[in-house]
Amino acid sequence: MTFQVNRQDGLFYRQTYFDKARRVVLKVGSAVLTDECGLRSDVIANISRQIAFLQSSGREVILVSSGAVAAGRQVLGVEKSPLEPLRIKQALAATGQGLLMQAYEHAFAEHGKKVAQILLTHDDLSHRGRYLNVRNTLSTLFDLGVIPIINENDTVSGEELRFSDNDTLGALITNMIGADMFMILTDVDCLYTANPMADESARPIYTVAEIDQAVEKMAGHSASSLGTGGMLAKLRAAKMVSECGGCSFIGPGRNPDILQELFSGELIGTFFLPAKDRINRRKHWIAYVLKPEGYLVLDRGACKALQENGTSLLPSGIISVQGEFDVGAPVRCLDQEGLNIASGLSNYSSVEIELIKGLKSNQISGVLGHKDSDEVIHRDNLVLKTNAIYE
Repeated sequence: MTFQVNRQDGLFYRQTYFDKARRVVLKVGSAVLTDECGLRSDVIANISRQIAFLQSSGREVILVSSGAVAAGRQVLGVEKSPLEPLRIKQALAATGQGLLMQAYEHAFAEHGKKVAQILLTHDDLSHRGRYLNVRNTLSTLFDLGVIPIINENDTVSGEELRFSDNDTLGALITNMIGADMFMILTDVDCLYTANPMADESARPIYTVAEIDQAVEKMAGHSASSLGTGGMLAKLRAAKMVSECGGCSFIGPGRNPDILQELFSGELIGTFFLPAKDRINRRKHWIAYVLKPEGYLVLDRGACKALQENGTSLLPSGIISVQGEFDVGAPVRCLDQEGLNIASGLSNYSSVEIELIKGLKSNQISGVLGHKDSDEVIHRDNLVLKTNAIYE
């Protein structure tokens, strides 16, 4: 199967997955929710109406919403600057988040729906206990009939605590709760074969079977004037969901009936099918949620063994160690060209690996005075990067 599905098959796949979707995560970006005057109350009212429709049809819905910084910027009269300090953005988020939630509360109340605010940092999901607590909270809100509204906690998020964008946050939440579908509403109609603003031959792509390098090249590197994530970020998020067995959608957020039309089978936007080869939630957590604390550079033989045979990583295949980390830390495995080929949890610290790199497993105890494992990373804690979209 090619990366692009033909129109007839695409319609069939869409209707099948939309009909089966019982749990949905919807991400709406700043470019949809705001303009130069601030929050668009008409857009928020319309999105709330459509989400209320989905919930009333028996589906569970989570809304991941941007817009706090843009709302704060408007009410405080702070002009956007390319060199804007982090403290200014945090102050804008602190001011705007309340306005954003107030707008949603009023809009959902018109349909008899209650909402709850959840603000997250990357650290909340990388800590296993807190990760499970967030998942339990979301499940309880579903049981109570409440619609969770999630945003990044920009007020406290420094660079080390940040998600790269809310597309990534939405994908992580989708996989965390096992949602059937991740929907990204944005200011573009769909994915095109090229930039339609620069190439008259550009054509829309309605259904994608596999997000590979060819699809990545179509995304370009453009970003909205009001948002932080361009099409490449959205494709990366869709791939994360696909690898865990979910499907995704990218389409026009200001279409007044976008959700009703989609769930009725209309051919709008771009739909992404689940991957054939899927990873479980724990491996998704290792590969996508945890930020690497170090890097291991592998020789050609080790790379081949990991990619073709699905083996564990042994010390003999390690050429060098980058960074300082302890036992159990998340690390990335690189080939000699610097390409990320895998992520995993290390059985040894960086200091220990530095001493045993290039050695056979039966030599570990002689060098370290102990041997906790034959493997530096066991295959159960190792996730390969297949057709990855790299940063």
